Amino acid sequence: KWPLPAFPGTVGIVTSLGGAALHDILTVIRRRAPWTRVVVRGTRVQGDGAGAEVAEAIEALGASGLAGVMVVGRGGGSLEDLWTFNEEVVARAIAGCPIPVVSAVGHEIDVTIADLVADHRAPTPSAAGEAVVQEAEALGEVLATKRERIRGALRGSALRRREALMV
Repeated sequence: KWPLPAFPGTVGIVTSLGGAALHDILTVIRRRAPWTRVVVRGTRVQGDGAGAEVAEAIEALGASGLAGVMVVGRGGGSLEDLWTFNEEVVARAIAGCPIPVVSAVGHEIDVTIADLVADHRAPTPSAAGEAVVQEAEALGEVLATKRERIRGALRGSALRRREALMV
């Protein structure tokens, strides 16, 4: 299991282009971290052959080097609707992905093999959006801490140089 990056520059999404899941994920990312680039690889998420298409999309997006983290999923549905994410080909694609993968399949109580294999399980597509990007306030806090560390390091360097000149 890989940790999720704190501030990914680009988030990859593998889901249906026409589903509510994509809308939910994008809405959360835009609200929390509007500077984040998003790359979407659309695919069918149910029906015959959907598992192979999802696996191919995961492999292609993972190999592209475009994203620092990937969300894979769809909204809720019956067990049959979610079955694509129980297929071995999808599980192997997630397990072999070179970047961290967040599984966002179904809603709350739905659990698939993809959820178990992924680096992180989100109970809903919206929760996946929250998992992959932090709010602007968190970035502000990190930058403030870094600014203080740099300021302290520069002061220390200036003091050492001043002392060296006085000797």
